[in-house]
Amino acid sequence: MTSDIQRIGVTRRWSDAVLHGNTAHFVEVADDPTQPIRGQVTQLLDQIDSRLRLIGSDRTRLLMVQIFLTDLNNGSVLNELWDAWIPEGHAPARACVQTGLAPGYLIEMVITAALLPTT
Repeated sequence: MTSDIQRIGVTRRWSDAVLHGNTAHFVEVADDPTQPIRGQVTQLLDQIDSRLRLIGSDRTRLLMVQIFLTDLNNGSVLNELWDAWIPEGHAPARACVQTGLAPGYLIEMVITAALLPTT
């Protein structure tokens, strides 16, 4: 019996991505948390692009992005970079909340995306 759930990059605690049906779920944090907010957001957006390519999707297929910031005052930097990154007319549903994160991390994003149709 094959599972209708595909897990990519499975560790004891998490998977790098989980695919179910035509939908992907994944979380991104900065690879280098020593960077200030601009650097961490830039890293996250690049990492999201890489993950989307890996799973067979792209920015136009984003459904929902939940953003966790340690300081909502960093929202202006986030929005500046986000607005330049997200394709016009393809903005996903989005939530942004302030919360505590692991030391050094200023932002975390939880992504839900549709996969590209297969032919």
